[in-house]
Amino acid sequence: MIACHAIGKSYGHFQVLHDVNLSIAEGECFALFGPNGAGKTTLLNILATLQRPSTGYYEILGMHGLKDKDTIRANLVFLAHGTHLYDELNAKENLAFALALRGHRPTDRDVKQVLDRVAIGAFADMKIRHFSAGMKKRLALAKAMLAKPNVLLLDEPFTALDTAGTEILRAYVRERLSENGTVLLSTHDHDKTRPIASRAGILRQGTLQEVAVEGLKSDDLV
Repeated sequence: MIACHAIGKSYGHFQVLHDVNLSIAEGECFALFGPNGAGKTTLLNILATLQRPSTGYYEILGMHGLKDKDTIRANLVFLAHGTHLYDELNAKENLAFALALRGHRPTDRDVKQVLDRVAIGAFADMKIRHFSAGMKKRLALAKAMLAKPNVLLLDEPFTALDTAGTEILRAYVRERLSENGTVLLSTHDHDKTRPIASRAGILRQGTLQEVAVEGLKSDDLV
């Protein structure tokens, strides 16, 4: 589902990623750890077709990352640090707008169900500028739920989520995996990630090393 072939990324003379090779099969969740500045977000941006690698190439769903960007984007959702919501629209309007950009027309029932699932159904008509950071994160997750992507990319997904929100997210990841989806997430939180991760790796100075999920210690992640 996801295959990186010697991916490298440089900004001028500064090399962020160096010969990253990674293969993630359908039904797998790969957890990407590493210190700040290790290149985790850069790798996710490349796989989300938002940046081009300086060297190497990647494939998603068997499609070339540079030649088939539009088709890849239709099958992928990237939940980044920013929630990409519109402050002057309410929750329902944000979902309708985001899904329309993907060519989807969710029914009112679909929207209600997904808002209830992320536990913000009572705020469906509230403008986003009144939402807390955690509520915005839940709404961004609701967008992904409606899109039902084959590939899900998550950048620090547990940030701003409370215990209940964390479990909602993990339940959704498990659902995607049970339906043969593929998940790649970058995180600093081993304890919250371990229950859903099939495999794990650590990025250090742009180089990826795969490690056993069960053997990770907090000292490994800094």
